[in-house]
Amino acid sequence: MNCMCMVQKTFSQASERVKSVEFHPTQPWVLLSMHSGEVRILNFQTQEVVESFKTTDSPVRTAKFVPRKQWIVTGTDDGKIRVYDQDSRELVKEVQAHEDFIRSLCPHPTLPILLSAGDDKVVKIWDWDKDWECARVFRGHSHYVMQAALNPLDHQSFATASLDNSVKIWDIGSPVSVGSLDGHAKGVNCVTYLASSSAGEKKLYLLSGSDDFTVKVWDCDTNCCVRTLEGHTNNVSAVAVHPELPIFVSVSEDGTVIIWDATTFKPIETMNYGLDRVWAIGCRGGSNQMAFGCDKGTAMVNVISSS
Repeated sequence: MNCMCMVQKTFSQASERVKSVEFHPTQPWVLLSMHSGEVRILNFQTQEVVESFKTTDSPVRTAKFVPRKQWIVTGTDDGKIRVYDQDSRELVKEVQAHEDFIRSLCPHPTLPILLSAGDDKVVKIWDWDKDWECARVFRGHSHYVMQAALNPLDHQSFATASLDNSVKIWDIGSPVSVGSLDGHAKGVNCVTYLASSSAGEKKLYLLSGSDDFTVKVWDCDTNCCVRTLEGHTNNVSAVAVHPELPIFVSVSEDGTVIIWDATTFKPIETMNYGLDRVWAIGCRGGSNQMAFGCDKGTAMVNVISSS
Protein backbone atom coordinates (compact mmCIF):
# COMPACT_ATOMS: atom_id res chain seq x y z
CA MET A 1 0.00 0.00 0.00
CA ASN A 2 1.29 3.43 -0.91
CA CYS A 3 2.06 5.91 1.83
CA MET A 4 -0.30 8.90 1.89
CA CYS A 5 0.60 12.17 3.52
CA MET A 6 -0.55 15.73 3.95
CA VAL A 7 1.91 18.60 4.26
CA GLN A 8 0.89 21.64 6.28
CA LYS A 9 3.04 24.75 6.12
CA THR A 10 3.35 26.22 9.62
CA PHE A 11 5.31 29.37 8.83
CA SER A 12 8.06 30.85 6.71
CA GLN A 13 10.70 33.40 7.59
CA ALA A 14 12.34 35.68 5.05
CA SER A 15 16.12 35.97 5.11
CA GLU A 16 19.18 35.88 2.90
CA ARG A 17 20.05 32.60 1.20
CA VAL A 18 19.95 29.62 3.57
CA LYS A 19 22.53 26.93 2.75
CA SER A 20 21.93 24.40 5.55
CA VAL A 21 19.20 23.55 8.04
CA GLU A 22 19.37 21.35 11.15
CA PHE A 23 17.08 20.75 14.12
CA HIS A 24 18.44 20.45 17.64
CA PRO A 25 17.49 17.04 19.12
CA THR A 26 16.06 18.41 22.39
CA GLN A 27 15.66 22.19 22.09
CA PRO A 28 12.98 23.85 19.89
CA TRP A 29 15.70 25.21 17.63
CA VAL A 30 16.52 25.20 13.95
CA LEU A 31 20.12 26.00 13.03
CA LEU A 32 20.48 27.93 9.78
CA SER A 33 23.69 28.76 7.94
CA MET A 34 23.66 31.63 5.50
CA HIS A 35 25.43 32.55 2.29
CA SER A 36 26.11 35.93 3.94
CA GLY A 37 28.39 34.36 6.58
CA GLU A 38 25.75 34.49 9.29
CA VAL A 39 24.57 31.63 11.51
CA ARG A 40 21.09 31.87 12.96
CA ILE A 41 19.21 29.89 15.61
CA LEU A 42 15.46 30.02 15.12
CA ASN A 43 12.92 28.96 17.76
CA PHE A 44 10.28 27.15 15.70
CA GLN A 45 7.73 27.32 18.54
CA THR A 46 7.82 31.10 18.96
CA GLN A 47 8.97 31.74 15.37
CA GLU A 48 11.59 34.11 16.78
CA VAL A 49 15.33 34.33 16.23
CA VAL A 50 17.11 33.13 19.39
CA GLU A 51 20.57 34.16 18.22
CA SER A 52 22.27 35.43 15.11
CA PHE A 53 26.02 35.83 14.76
CA LYS A 54 28.49 36.48 11.98
CA THR A 55 31.19 33.85 11.55
CA THR A 56 33.03 35.28 8.55
CA ASP A 57 32.50 37.27 5.38
CA SER A 58 32.52 33.97 3.47
CA PRO A 59 29.39 31.86 2.88
CA VAL A 60 28.63 29.28 5.59
CA ARG A 61 27.62 26.25 3.54
CA THR A 62 27.15 23.90 6.48
CA ALA A 63 26.49 24.15 10.22
CA LYS A 64 25.82 21.33 12.66
CA PHE A 65 24.93 20.87 16.30
CA VAL A 66 27.18 18.56 18.33
CA PRO A 67 24.81 18.12 21.30
CA ARG A 68 27.05 15.96 23.50
CA LYS A 69 29.69 18.71 23.43
CA GLN A 70 27.15 21.59 23.35
CA TRP A 71 28.84 22.90 20.23
CA ILE A 72 27.89 24.42 16.93
CA VAL A 73 30.39 23.65 14.15
CA THR A 74 30.51 25.54 10.86
CA GLY A 75 32.23 25.04 7.51
CA THR A 76 32.86 28.05 5.31
CA ASP A 77 34.25 29.13 1.95
CA ASP A 78 37.52 30.22 3.54
CA GLY A 79 38.23 26.54 4.21
CA LYS A 80 37.91 26.84 7.99
CA ILE A 81 36.03 24.78 10.55
CA ARG A 82 34.89 26.94 13.45
CA VAL A 83 33.61 25.53 16.71
CA TYR A 84 31.29 27.63 18.90
CA ASP A 85 29.88 27.12 22.37
CA GLN A 86 26.19 26.40 21.82
CA ASP A 87 25.02 28.63 24.68
CA SER A 88 27.48 31.53 24.77
CA ARG A 89 28.22 31.42 21.00
CA GLU A 90 31.88 32.05 21.87
CA LEU A 91 34.49 30.69 19.46
CA VAL A 92 36.06 27.53 20.95
CA LYS A 93 38.32 26.45 18.09
CA GLU A 94 39.24 27.47 14.55
CA VAL A 95 40.90 25.02 12.15
CA GLN A 96 42.23 25.70 8.66
CA ALA A 97 40.76 22.45 7.38
CA HIS A 98 40.61 22.63 3.57
CA GLU A 99 42.31 24.51 0.77
CA ASP A 100 38.96 25.49 -0.76
CA PHE A 101 35.25 25.74 0.12
CA ILE A 102 33.95 23.37 2.82
CA ARG A 103 30.70 21.84 1.56
CA SER A 104 29.81 19.32 4.26
CA LEU A 105 30.40 18.54 7.93
CA CYS A 106 29.30 15.27 9.52
CA PRO A 107 29.79 14.68 13.28
CA HIS A 108 30.13 11.03 14.25
CA PRO A 109 27.33 9.90 16.62
CA THR A 110 29.65 8.18 19.14
CA LEU A 111 33.33 8.77 18.33
CA PRO A 112 35.04 12.16 18.98
CA ILE A 113 35.45 12.84 15.26
CA LEU A 114 34.04 15.00 12.52
CA LEU A 115 34.06 14.36 8.76
CA SER A 116 34.59 17.33 6.45
CA ALA A 117 34.35 17.48 2.66
CA GLY A 118 35.31 20.25 0.28
CA ASP A 119 36.17 21.68 -3.08
CA ASP A 120 39.79 20.54 -2.72
CA LYS A 121 38.41 17.07 -3.69
CA VAL A 122 39.15 15.40 -0.36
CA VAL A 123 37.38 14.24 2.78
CA LYS A 124 39.09 14.54 6.16
CA ILE A 125 38.54 13.19 9.67
CA TRP A 126 39.17 15.55 12.60
CA ASP A 127 39.71 14.19 16.13
CA TRP A 128 38.58 16.80 18.65
CA ASP A 129 39.94 14.80 21.59
CA LYS A 130 43.39 15.32 20.06
CA ASP A 131 43.05 19.10 19.67
CA TRP A 132 41.37 18.73 16.28
CA GLU A 133 44.16 16.70 14.73
CA CYS A 134 43.54 15.55 11.16
CA ALA A 135 43.37 11.78 11.63
CA ARG A 136 42.94 10.75 8.00
CA VAL A 137 42.56 12.14 4.48
CA PHE A 138 40.40 10.33 1.92
CA ARG A 139 41.39 10.84 -1.72
CA GLY A 140 39.75 9.46 -4.84
CA HIS A 141 37.29 12.00 -6.18
CA SER A 142 38.37 14.07 -9.17
CA HIS A 143 36.04 17.03 -8.52
CA TYR A 144 34.45 18.88 -5.60
CA VAL A 145 33.14 16.64 -2.79
CA MET A 146 29.69 18.02 -2.01
CA GLN A 147 28.57 15.86 0.91
CA ALA A 148 29.61 13.05 3.25
CA ALA A 149 27.01 10.87 4.99
CA LEU A 150 27.56 8.18 7.65
CA ASN A 151 25.98 4.75 7.27
CA PRO A 152 23.25 4.55 9.98
CA LEU A 153 23.71 0.77 10.33
CA ASP A 154 27.51 0.78 10.33
CA HIS A 155 29.15 3.91 11.69
CA GLN A 156 32.52 2.78 10.33
CA SER A 157 31.25 3.34 6.79
CA PHE A 158 30.28 6.50 4.93
CA ALA A 159 29.36 7.70 1.46
CA THR A 160 30.36 10.81 -0.48
CA ALA A 161 28.79 12.73 -3.36
CA SER A 162 30.96 14.53 -5.89
CA LEU A 163 30.70 16.68 -8.99
CA ASP A 164 32.79 14.00 -10.74
CA ASN A 165 29.36 12.28 -11.28
CA SER A 166 30.04 9.55 -8.71
CA VAL A 167 29.10 8.40 -5.24
CA LYS A 168 31.91 6.63 -3.37
CA ILE A 169 31.82 4.34 -0.36
CA TRP A 170 34.54 4.48 2.30
CA ASP A 171 35.64 2.81 5.51
CA ILE A 172 36.75 5.17 8.27
CA GLY A 173 39.87 3.06 8.81
CA SER A 174 41.14 3.23 5.21
CA PRO A 175 42.00 6.21 2.98
CA VAL A 176 41.04 4.26 -0.16
CA SER A 177 37.47 4.02 -1.47
CA VAL A 178 35.89 0.57 -1.16
CA GLY A 179 33.25 1.18 -3.84
CA SER A 180 32.06 3.60 -6.51
CA LEU A 181 28.49 4.12 -7.69
CA ASP A 182 28.52 5.48 -11.23
CA GLY A 183 25.48 6.28 -13.31
CA HIS A 184 24.56 9.94 -12.95
CA ALA A 185 25.01 11.95 -16.15
CA LYS A 186 26.18 15.05 -14.25
CA GLY A 187 27.62 16.00 -10.88
CA VAL A 188 26.19 14.58 -7.67
CA ASN A 189 25.29 17.17 -5.03
CA CYS A 190 23.91 15.09 -2.18
CA VAL A 191 23.75 11.61 -0.71
CA THR A 192 21.98 9.95 2.22
CA TYR A 193 21.17 6.46 3.46
CA LEU A 194 17.70 4.90 3.55
CA ALA A 195 17.17 1.89 5.83
CA SER A 196 13.96 0.14 4.78
CA SER A 197 12.04 -2.82 6.20
CA SER A 198 9.63 -4.81 4.05
CA ALA A 199 8.05 -8.16 4.97
CA GLY A 200 10.50 -8.47 7.86
CA GLU A 201 13.51 -7.95 5.62
CA LYS A 202 15.85 -5.03 6.20
CA LYS A 203 17.39 -3.32 3.19
CA LEU A 204 19.86 -0.48 3.01
CA TYR A 205 19.79 1.94 0.11
CA LEU A 206 21.67 5.06 -0.86
CA LEU A 207 19.86 8.06 -2.31
CA SER A 208 21.79 10.50 -4.49
CA GLY A 209 20.68 13.77 -6.08
CA SER A 210 22.33 15.23 -9.14
CA ASP A 211 22.67 18.09 -11.61
CA ASP A 212 21.07 15.69 -14.11
CA PHE A 213 17.76 16.57 -12.30
CA THR A 214 17.30 13.02 -10.94
CA VAL A 215 17.44 11.14 -7.67
CA LYS A 216 18.92 7.65 -7.90
CA VAL A 217 18.23 4.78 -5.50
CA TRP A 218 21.20 2.43 -5.00
CA ASP A 219 21.14 -1.05 -3.45
CA CYS A 220 23.96 -1.07 -0.88
CA ASP A 221 24.40 -4.85 -1.18
CA THR A 222 25.14 -4.74 -4.89
CA ASN A 223 26.07 -1.05 -5.47
CA CYS A 224 23.57 -1.16 -8.37
CA CYS A 225 21.04 1.54 -9.21
CA VAL A 226 17.56 0.07 -8.69
CA ARG A 227 15.52 3.18 -9.52
CA THR A 228 15.97 6.58 -11.15
CA LEU A 229 13.43 9.12 -9.90
CA GLU A 230 12.36 11.99 -12.13
CA GLY A 231 10.23 14.99 -11.29
CA HIS A 232 12.54 17.95 -10.79
CA THR A 233 13.31 20.31 -13.66
CA ASN A 234 16.63 21.62 -12.33
CA ASN A 235 19.57 20.49 -10.19
CA VAL A 236 18.68 18.35 -7.16
CA SER A 237 20.40 20.11 -4.26
CA ALA A 238 19.51 17.97 -1.22
CA VAL A 239 17.84 14.70 -0.28
CA ALA A 240 16.82 13.54 3.22
CA VAL A 241 15.08 10.59 4.82
CA HIS A 242 12.46 11.38 7.45
CA PRO A 243 13.46 9.69 10.76
CA GLU A 244 9.88 8.80 11.74
CA LEU A 245 7.74 8.58 8.61
CA PRO A 246 8.10 6.17 5.65
CA ILE A 247 9.09 8.97 3.29
CA PHE A 248 12.10 10.74 1.91
CA VAL A 249 12.35 14.23 0.43
CA SER A 250 14.26 15.84 -2.40
CA VAL A 251 14.62 19.56 -3.13
CA SER A 252 15.85 21.40 -6.18
CA GLU A 253 17.00 24.64 -7.69
CA ASP A 254 13.67 24.60 -9.56
CA GLY A 255 12.09 25.69 -6.23
CA THR A 256 10.23 22.44 -5.63
CA VAL A 257 10.07 19.97 -2.76
CA ILE A 258 9.06 16.40 -3.64
CA ILE A 259 7.98 13.86 -1.04
CA TRP A 260 8.58 10.23 -2.05
CA ASP A 261 7.24 6.96 -0.68
CA ALA A 262 10.23 5.19 0.92
CA THR A 263 8.87 1.74 0.03
CA THR A 264 7.57 2.16 -3.51
CA PHE A 265 9.84 5.09 -4.47
CA LYS A 266 6.82 6.82 -6.01
CA PRO A 267 6.17 10.56 -5.65
CA ILE A 268 3.50 11.48 -3.11
CA GLU A 269 3.37 15.25 -3.30
CA THR A 270 5.20 18.19 -4.89
CA MET A 271 5.29 21.62 -3.22
CA ASN A 272 6.67 25.05 -4.04
CA TYR A 273 6.83 27.61 -1.24
CA GLY A 274 7.75 30.55 -3.45
CA LEU A 275 11.18 31.11 -1.88
CA ASP A 276 13.09 30.43 -5.11
CA ARG A 277 15.85 27.80 -5.16
CA VAL A 278 15.75 25.23 -2.34
CA TRP A 279 19.13 24.23 -0.93
CA ALA A 280 18.66 22.30 2.28
CA ILE A 281 16.38 20.00 4.25
CA GLY A 282 16.04 19.55 8.01
CA CYS A 283 14.04 16.73 9.64
CA ARG A 284 13.26 16.70 13.36
CA GLY A 285 13.55 13.31 15.04
CA GLY A 286 10.57 12.29 17.17
CA SER A 287 8.22 14.56 15.27
CA ASN A 288 6.65 15.22 11.88
CA GLN A 289 8.40 18.58 11.45
CA MET A 290 10.59 19.52 8.53
CA ALA A 291 12.29 22.71 7.38
CA PHE A 292 13.60 23.84 4.01
CA GLY A 293 16.35 26.39 3.40
CA CYS A 294 15.91 28.52 0.29
CA ASP A 295 17.22 31.57 -1.55
CA LYS A 296 14.69 33.83 0.16
CA GLY A 297 14.33 32.22 3.58
CA THR A 298 13.10 29.17 5.47
CA ALA A 299 9.81 27.26 5.33
CA MET A 300 8.62 25.10 8.26
CA VAL A 301 6.08 22.31 7.66
CA ASN A 302 4.31 19.45 9.42
CA VAL A 303 3.95 16.17 7.56
CA ILE A 304 1.00 13.95 8.49
CA SER A 305 1.24 10.42 7.14
CA SER A 306 -1.23 7.56 6.89
CA SER A 307 -0.76 4.21 5.14
